[in-house]
Amino acid sequence: MKVEFAPLNIPLARRLQTAAVLQWVLSFLLLAQVCVGVMVVWIIYNYWFLYIPYLTWLYFDWYTPEQGGRRSSWVRNWTVWKYFKDYFPIHLIKTQDLDPSHNYIFGFHPHGVLVAGAFGNFCTNYSDFKKLFPGFTEYLHVNPFWFQCPLFREYLMTTGIVSVSKKSVSYVLSKEGGGNISVIVLGGAEESLEAHPGKFTLFIHQRKGFVKFALTHGAYLVPVFSFGENELFKQINNPEGSWLRTVQERLRKIMGFALPLFHARGVFQYSFGLIPYRIPIHTVVGRPIPVHQTLHPTVEQIDELHQTYMEELRKLFEEHKGKYGIPEHKTLIFK
Repeated sequence: MKVEFAPLNIPLARRLQTAAVLQWVLSFLLLAQVCVGVMVVWIIYNYWFLYIPYLTWLYFDWYTPEQGGRRSSWVRNWTVWKYFKDYFPIHLIKTQDLDPSHNYIFGFHPHGVLVAGAFGNFCTNYSDFKKLFPGFTEYLHVNPFWFQCPLFREYLMTTGIVSVSKKSVSYVLSKEGGGNISVIVLGGAEESLEAHPGKFTLFIHQRKGFVKFALTHGAYLVPVFSFGENELFKQINNPEGSWLRTVQERLRKIMGFALPLFHARGVFQYSFGLIPYRIPIHTVVGRPIPVHQTLHPTVEQIDELHQTYMEELRKLFEEHKGKYGIPEHKTLIFK
């Protein structure tokens, strides 16, 4: 394989952008393990003055990720996130105004490998979210597993990330007077294994829990499609039925999250590495679907609203794909 090296005269801003993205990738790949390792070291070497106070704190704070989390404006304003956003760059596009007297569920698609668009747009203060949607507070919901990792959970919550458990979503959508947005990456870990460049496969046919949440809370549904998300990394070929995909699926069912074998570029060369490609991300927020509150929705009502959501999602993709370089013959595949 021929290695393409980065030129030596790269502007400082672009170097800082690359460093910011590398920090972000490593934080999600390694920081949780490092934090668990630190806790183990504290216990093994009996640093009781560190682990006893923290474990006491953890006991009383265990349910905070299900109660709106603990965001920090200071962390969300770190300059590193500005360079992170500008690396790709990440754009947020609004197609219609939202009424802040309602609560909303943003269904985010596709998952991609590391959900860069969702993090950049909804977990930092350098996106255009506050300008485009004034009066709203956004919450990105992720796998509850991550909040079982000591220390790492504290870092996650500072960015506004919360659990995707039923209690957590209900807490966000129960706000009186509206103004809250639950951002849920509906395809989940399973969809990350389909995150190949040029593919638009979404796992949504069996994802109906978010529709039930919308009905029981009267939260409006909004499809969101992040163009460019699947182009950031390449994955080792893992078609369904292959030995690699079988192993990945088994691990996903055991651990609750997937392990896509991805690669992209490096720091000093463009041929291999874990840094995503410098591909623009355009996260388009679609039209809201009005939802009448139904405390005890029937299966038929859930199915009907679910079908409406999929139709609106497909319309959103078809209306905007041409603007972002997607060939006319490409379409969404629902699984």
